[in-house]
Amino acid sequence: GNKHIQNITDAHDPYNSLPPTSGTHVGGKAQWGISDSPIPDELQLHNLEDGGVMVQYNCKPGNPEPNSATPSAEEQDECRKLVENLANVVKKYSDEVLLAPYPKLDTRIALTAWTRIDKFNDFDAERIEKFIKAFKGIDNH
Repeated sequence: GNKHIQNITDAHDPYNSLPPTSGTHVGGKAQWGISDSPIPDELQLHNLEDGGVMVQYNCKPGNPEPNSATPSAEEQDECRKLVENLANVVKKYSDEVLLAPYPKLDTRIALTAWTRIDKFNDFDAERIEKFIKAFKGIDNH
């Protein structure tokens, strides 16, 4: 599904995966590169439709409230290292790849492309690059 809506707050059918890999979305796109803020589902889907790959993370999978407890120094360090490792992979691509947090994620890492998803917990640069190279640049209009 690739139906367009005017605003990210417009009602639409639920997505069949989390993060979504296809479905109703707005006409705009998020900027490629690295974002410190989550990208709304309805926005990131247009990036995917245009051949993009999303690399998203949640340092505390299964915890929908990231600020519910102050993370320990060890947890903060592990998260910083994960984000740094993911950023080092994403920086290799000038466009069509976007890194962002995704607080609703039930694993530490999710890779999405149009109708494709790969979710896992342990950082694996080779796995991430293989996914990016397989799906980056495929226009799905």
